Amino acid sequence: MNILNFSENIVNLRHKKGITQEELADFVGVTKASVSKWETKQSLPDIMLLPQLAAYFEVTVDDLLGYEPNLSKEQIQKIYFDFMTEFAEQPFGEVMEKSRRMVKKYYSCHSFLFQICVLWLNHVSLAPDPQRQTEILEEASALCSRIISDSRDIGLCNDAILLKASIDLLCNKVPAVIDTLEELLNPYHYSFQGESILVQAYAMSGQKEKANKYSQYGMYIHLLALVFGAVQYLSLHADDLDACRETINRIDRVMEIYDLEHLHENTAAQYHYQVAAIYCIHQKPEVAMERLKKFAAITDSLLSRDRIYLGGDSYFNSIDDYFENMDLGGNLVRDKKVILGSVVQALENPVFEILKDKEDLQKMKKMFQAKGESL
Repeated sequence: MNILNFSENIVNLRHKKGITQEELADFVGVTKASVSKWETKQSLPDIMLLPQLAAYFEVTVDDLLGYEPNLSKEQIQKIYFDFMTEFAEQPFGEVMEKSRRMVKKYYSCHSFLFQICVLWLNHVSLAPDPQRQTEILEEASALCSRIISDSRDIGLCNDAILLKASIDLLCNKVPAVIDTLEELLNPYHYSFQGESILVQAYAMSGQKEKANKYSQYGMYIHLLALVFGAVQYLSLHADDLDACRETINRIDRVMEIYDLEHLHENTAAQYHYQVAAIYCIHQKPEVAMERLKKFAAITDSLLSRDRIYLGGDSYFNSIDDYFENMDLGGNLVRDKKVILGSVVQALENPVFEILKDKEDLQKMKKMFQAKGESL
């Protein structure tokens, strides 16, 4: 049943029970005209009649009204991607207000609230000014707090804790982030061995396929974490060229061994972008440009496809269904037009000042600008 679709619901329930408007009116103690007005959306019954109607039709009051306090994963996906498209094509303020109304409508659906926070975080850069951006981030942080305090889903609560920390970091609430995550992510906690224990348990119970699948997924996630960690490490040691070169040499080999430019293009693109920035800092424009070309080529390939999904390859051949079962199905979390705009901004980063007169850089900018304008 649809949201607050009482009139259609009462018609369908009455027909299913095989009764007339007059028979329903007699049972409830109202006139036939009142029932007719309910069914033609001219009025609603007194609130005190709802339990009686629900009992008569043997449904809950929520079903009678057509109210769904919790959305399915498929419904959440559709709402997210509809908003994603609207953020790319419609005025930002209008879409934000619409998404806020949806939050109020589904305020008890914690999975939906979490994805709304992800949506806002991925599109907050479109807000017209820094103050508005901060206000939206604060709203998202408050929703995360609601999830953490009210949800009984431990996994969702942990995700909300990490998302809230990311949001608070953008709001420059550094001490709060440290307080939240320092103990949670303590490497000495036994929880860090959880993955290994689960794989062993699957194997010992004869569930070899599950053990293999979870083991592959663990390696996949830790591989991406290694490269993301290297990107952060390069940023932290940007003034130490020797440390950066050693890191780059090692990660380059990992990237090649696991064919990461095809396995997970977004991670590979971010890595090459950071390496280009490091070489610019150390006044090595030629090497930096080669890395930017890789960044541009991977990004262009990624955005040129009609549909984009996360997935494995011939080695990670058992993990595709993990992505299919993710809340957003492994799809892009921002519209291509929005992503292309952020790519152009990334290429205008002041760190690339020594490349500003390079023809290749200008070609990259024009290419991505043209692609964004054509969408």
